[in-house]
Amino acid sequence: MTPIRITTQRLQLREWKESDRAPYAEMNADPMVMRFFAGLKTREASDRELDGWQAGFDARGWGNWAVETRESPGLIGFIGLSIPRRALPFMPCVELGYRLARAHWGKGYATEGARAALHVAFEQLRLEEIVSFTPLVNLPSRAVMARVGMTTNPDEDFDHPNPALPEGELKRMCLYRLSRETWLRNQRA
Repeated sequence: MTPIRITTQRLQLREWKESDRAPYAEMNADPMVMRFFAGLKTREASDRELDGWQAGFDARGWGNWAVETRESPGLIGFIGLSIPRRALPFMPCVELGYRLARAHWGKGYATEGARAALHVAFEQLRLEEIVSFTPLVNLPSRAVMARVGMTTNPDEDFDHPNPALPEGELKRMCLYRLSRETWLRNQRA
């Protein structure tokens, strides 16, 4: 299947290449980038993650895209759509996710790329709903979800089933949702 590529005003979202592996592993070894996750990722774990995402591109043509700026090519992180690998209380679902290297925070890239991924999800793939989730304490990620039009309901908060997450503030997740109907209505407004 031909992979979907996305171009925004400032970003390129594309499939993964071999040259992305080292910068992706470096990003996943940054304690600040990974502070809301179970821990740092090794190079091997980062490579496995990329291999899984590339398999999604091969099978479906979409997934978590490698992101680079149009101004200066080179991996800055990922933004995209995925089918979660762990059983979650709200499955089946497609998840919107993003992670950027620290040097690229605060520039609006996550919001810009997330909006573009949602456009593909609802317009091109015609998916009915997209979800996203993060620890309750991850206010930067929650802000992106809100900016792209996703909403949360505290009654849907859940404990993530990853056994590597310690009990406490990293385990408790808030679930955000956006339906195709709401997204289309917001586009017309």
